[in-house]
Amino acid sequence: MGQVFETNDPNDNAVFARNDGTTAAPNDGGVHATGVFGLTVSPGAAGVFGANNSVKGVGVHGNGPGPNIKGGDSVGVGGFSDAGFGVLAQSNAGSGIVATSGKGHGVDAFSDNDIGIFSQGATFSGVFNGAFVVNKGPNPKDTSIAPSNINGSIVVNDGNLFLNNGHLIAPKSTITCFDVSLSNADCAEEFELTHPDLSEPGTVMSLDGEGALRPSQSAYDKRVAGVISGAGEYRPGIVLDRKPGRGLRAPVALMGKVYCKVDADYASIQVGDLLTTSSTAGHAMKAADPFLAFGAVIGKALRPLLAGRGLIPVLVALQ
Repeated sequence: MGQVFETNDPNDNAVFARNDGTTAAPNDGGVHATGVFGLTVSPGAAGVFGANNSVKGVGVHGNGPGPNIKGGDSVGVGGFSDAGFGVLAQSNAGSGIVATSGKGHGVDAFSDNDIGIFSQGATFSGVFNGAFVVNKGPNPKDTSIAPSNINGSIVVNDGNLFLNNGHLIAPKSTITCFDVSLSNADCAEEFELTHPDLSEPGTVMSLDGEGALRPSQSAYDKRVAGVISGAGEYRPGIVLDRKPGRGLRAPVALMGKVYCKVDADYASIQVGDLLTTSSTAGHAMKAADPFLAFGAVIGKALRPLLAGRGLIPVLVALQ
């Protein structure tokens, strides 16, 4: 080991180096006007090494007094490399890099022609506690590289865009899809309800005189609008016209599979039977009269019910 300088004074420095040159150093990544300079040619060694063995503190600390110092932005710690890593940070259990800012950016990363930040993780490459914003960036400075047509986009090369809990909102945009796969069952549209306390999922609904919906009351009602979605094991795959209303609104299945209240005391229901409204409030029944059923059909039964009232899956197809 070479010379060792040490002090036990917590307010003192074991080694202090200073350079008060008044001429601004060129910003070319080279070594100019340094306070401390370290160099090694040994593989795996460090030009400058700092360690901290206490509970708190830092191994290496750098201060930059502020922007626009002597013609350029001041930097607390800088790193440069022609082909390798400008700064390498590693941790076996904690964070490789922690960057905080009171009013500015925690991390700024720039690339003239390639990737500003590259992140790789076995599970998650990045976790953001806050909004993730994508703005259109500048064109490459290398004129031989054509501007990208995906500038300002979120690109998924191989994977899924997964929303664990939230909404995909595009108020001023167009969503173009070539293949859409929905896990849930029906296509529903929200309507305002005149009797929300009587309109639970599975209830057959009819139009009132004002365009709102109420539970159906009569047999072969041509004002039938659909079945309130969400009963049983089925949930709506698409909900149209979702917005706040003057009263309680609910999604009403207009097509697809939905669980529906039925009354089989009028006639036994078999798979494939057409269903219409009944005199039992909010319940469907077998459409035994084809003439009366025209314009009042709710859909087809997907499960039988021989007698009594129950909840069965129905393929909604208003006609």
